[in-house]
Amino acid sequence: MSDPKETILEIDLGALEHNYHFLKSRLNPNTKFLAVVKAFAYGSEAIAIAKKMEALGVDYFAVAYTKEGAILRDQGITTPILVLHPQPVNFPELIDRCLEPSLYSARVLKAFMEAAKDSHQTDYPVHLKFNTGLNRLGFWENDVAHVTARLKDCKELKVVSLFSHLAASDDVTEGAFNKRQIERFTAITKKLENIWEHKPMYHLLNTSGILNYPEGQFDMVRSGIGLYGYSNDPSIDKKLKAVGTLKTVISQIHNIAAEETVGYNRAYTAPGFRKIATLPLGHADGIGRIYGNARGTVMINGKQAPIIGNVCMDMLMVDITGIPCQEGDEVVLFGKGHSAEEVAAGASTISYELLTGISQRVKRIILS
Repeated sequence: MSDPKETILEIDLGALEHNYHFLKSRLNPNTKFLAVVKAFAYGSEAIAIAKKMEALGVDYFAVAYTKEGAILRDQGITTPILVLHPQPVNFPELIDRCLEPSLYSARVLKAFMEAAKDSHQTDYPVHLKFNTGLNRLGFWENDVAHVTARLKDCKELKVVSLFSHLAASDDVTEGAFNKRQIERFTAITKKLENIWEHKPMYHLLNTSGILNYPEGQFDMVRSGIGLYGYSNDPSIDKKLKAVGTLKTVISQIHNIAAEETVGYNRAYTAPGFRKIATLPLGHADGIGRIYGNARGTVMINGKQAPIIGNVCMDMLMVDITGIPCQEGDEVVLFGKGHSAEEVAAGASTISYELLTGISQRVKRIILS
């Protein structure tokens, strides 16, 4: 553990390894594992995370955009990388970096076939995305005939996987809908059997799917949030470890009297004598205004302190009345001992948004 003298995001690779092994323990021995490292590895540090996961033997990575995959390739990552939402304008760079596109529509399929032909590719690996109910990206089941007609004799491309995405795998009330998605995806894979000489991989499950629908493992699973220590299930969260811990320090302490106000627009009025602390981070660092006015808390010396007033761009203030502390003391915004899921819930949002929103100006410290 580091002793912060400024705002830092600690990234614990030991916690990452623990989470990986926990999730792997929920899988069949032959099920492959894809690690999702998009959005700076869920707001942490994609290069360090990917190198650790590669050392652990992960089978695949996934990123959202071509640029994210290109950065990993430039840093020496050799494991296959699936680009989940590629744009045709980026296909030359994608091919140059040996990244593997998700082809999710007739337009994107046509554009990538042309790009592969123009660059004289043979058996370039691609993934076909099918929509089974999320209604975000993907071919529909009735597109199967079109897709197979375009690809059956295409020598430039090789379909290495078919996949879809569950819409509500973390919601226990949506079990019937999730199972229908599994059934729809199974039906699509059956329609595509024997089209190619090889058998593509099938994958559908995200982190909550791994935990709640083991029957939908198919050949591979994809995990993002679970690797970083959160599962959408409090009972499982206790078995995971937070990879990222956002820390800062107390810059200054003020004593204020009753009826004095704090911060922009005088959003907080002291009901009586209060001791407050100013911290050096704000909404430009990823702690948005939604956490102000006691909707968010921080941890100081093992005690929770509410954020008061409006969060500023570079600072926020907390009520430390009754908490023994002094200027320069450590403050934990989220992570070990202060769950990002609980912090986010206080502001009616989710851990994903809090984690991925941490600004790149916050210094990253890697713990091995």
